[in-house]
Amino acid sequence: MKALTDEQMRRRWIALGVVAVAYILSFFQRFAPAGIAPDLAAAFDTSAASLGVLAATYFYVYTLMQVPTGILADTLGPRRILALGGVIGGAGSFLFGMAPTLELALVGRTLIGLGVSVTFIAMLKLIAVWFEESRFATMVGICMLIGNLGSVLAGAPLSAVAQATGWRGVFIGVGFVSVVLGVLCWLIVRDAPEGGNVAPKPRFDRTVVISGLLSVIRNRDTWPPLLVNTGMCGAFFTFAGLWATPYLMQVHGLARSVATTHLSLWFGGFAVGCLLLGSLSDRLGRRKPVLIVTSHLYGAIWLIMLSCVSMPVAVSYALFALLGLTTAGFSLTWACAKEVNPPLLSGMSTSVANMGGFMTAALLQPFVGWVMDLGWTGEMVSGARVYDVETWRHGVLVVTVCAILGAASCWWIKETRCRNIWQAS
Repeated sequence: MKALTDEQMRRRWIALGVVAVAYILSFFQRFAPAGIAPDLAAAFDTSAASLGVLAATYFYVYTLMQVPTGILADTLGPRRILALGGVIGGAGSFLFGMAPTLELALVGRTLIGLGVSVTFIAMLKLIAVWFEESRFATMVGICMLIGNLGSVLAGAPLSAVAQATGWRGVFIGVGFVSVVLGVLCWLIVRDAPEGGNVAPKPRFDRTVVISGLLSVIRNRDTWPPLLVNTGMCGAFFTFAGLWATPYLMQVHGLARSVATTHLSLWFGGFAVGCLLLGSLSDRLGRRKPVLIVTSHLYGAIWLIMLSCVSMPVAVSYALFALLGLTTAGFSLTWACAKEVNPPLLSGMSTSVANMGGFMTAALLQPFVGWVMDLGWTGEMVSGARVYDVETWRHGVLVVTVCAILGAASCWWIKETRCRNIWQAS
């Protein structure tokens, strides 16, 4: 990569800062249903399965948009798609906050997913183009740390605000912020340094795009990172995105404020873990060993969750913080996928790896709700359904199996030594 001027270095940090704030909103929207699950169940008088569909709508759209977003990032560039995404996501947040019925809430949630689906891949593309390759995992970790402020806010802080002022106003306010950020992305973000030696963007030609995408998919080394992401990230999004708070309240008898604090610890641990593990991987010059250790610890913690064993609150706080740190292991899958494919197709390769977790969450969130509805005894509290421990165990089993399969897939990851090895493969 050609050395950047002082002005270009200043511009890249400002642009990345704006995109990172947009990423905070993306994380907030992703996990917000978990913090207000009881409020949503009461507001729309919904079953666990229907609530799962409402939360998963975001993931349906996000999954479908991953490959198109990678293509658009490689062809049209990040700037255009970030600006448009901010406006669409803002409109969806307005509608979700004002929705009088479950059907309109579903439409709003769909627009939110569509709008924010472009943020992460566009951010990865900017990092790949504007920063040195040897710093890729570290820079992704920094952005994940910042972005996870949104998930932390979606835990205890959102729950507290929702109980004090109502959840609808929060989403209307977030909608305004989303539109403003879209405008700022258009004004500030640039797709590549001027006069740099960055490879030219592939033409937006159907044949060129399809051939590029097929080369990524046909590359056998792309699939292990995708499968790890599917298992680890899928379990994370499925449970933390909706079921964690009611699980802690109904299985462990925790107050809502304590339950959502556990959720915030999970998100906070994940944020710190993304930074630490990305930096550790870059410093060690290894991807695979870090992934193996973190994924297997992650699977072990899910077995503890499955047992539904009682424990002191201090211990469960520590367990959820550790859960967050180990969850962050899957953040290395983007680097693993990028480094075994052509640099020109970094957007497509990272988007293919990234779609696994979102696809899994889209399928498992309503499926877990359906499984639990099968064991529902008819008990209701404050307009929301209550499930017994055995029923919860059945739901958590689905997520645990997903996490363990992701850990097992780590053994097939190809070690890249933190550099692009596509030419040598």
